[in-house]
Amino acid sequence: MFGLKSFLAGYTDRISEDSHDPEIRELAKYLKTRSLSPFAQSIHVRMVDGGSPNDVELEEGLTGSPQVDAERFGIHFCASPRHADVLLVTGPITVNMKQGLVKSYNAMAEPRAVVAAGDGACTGAPFSGSYALVGKGTIEEVVPVDVKVPGNPPSPYALILGILKAGAVLEQKSAKLRASKK
Repeated sequence: MFGLKSFLAGYTDRISEDSHDPEIRELAKYLKTRSLSPFAQSIHVRMVDGGSPNDVELEEGLTGSPQVDAERFGIHFCASPRHADVLLVTGPITVNMKQGLVKSYNAMAEPRAVVAAGDGACTGAPFSGSYALVGKGTIEEVVPVDVKVPGNPPSPYALILGILKAGAVLEQKSAKLRASKK
């Protein structure tokens, strides 16, 4: 009998460890070790632009392209933070976007994870110190960050790897929530 467990045991993502691109090799290595947990394999992502120059958003758009295809890894982008497991935040946080980011974060159900994508989100650079930013502009000054994806901008494969790592964080947080309810 062919069951779901045997189907999942034989399933592999088609990413080559022999690729010339180091980010693709790193993603392939991570995919071999990732959990079969629903939190690690079915991740709904809400993206919030904190004030970026749209460089990371262009790369994020490429994650849905036929070459990269984030859906094959169980990554789905959604329009509402109420449906999201992961908040993908790009750019340094501007004064005008602080409230929107906090509201989006608070609208998410537990467990939730936050990915800071790009140098602006991780360090505030190159805009750090601007009067238009909250502090240095980093995401962690406003909401807790679980995974950082540096780069200016990070590649689509680096974004996917960051989101998958956030899925592993979700799995750990879910286990802690279950343990605390016992």
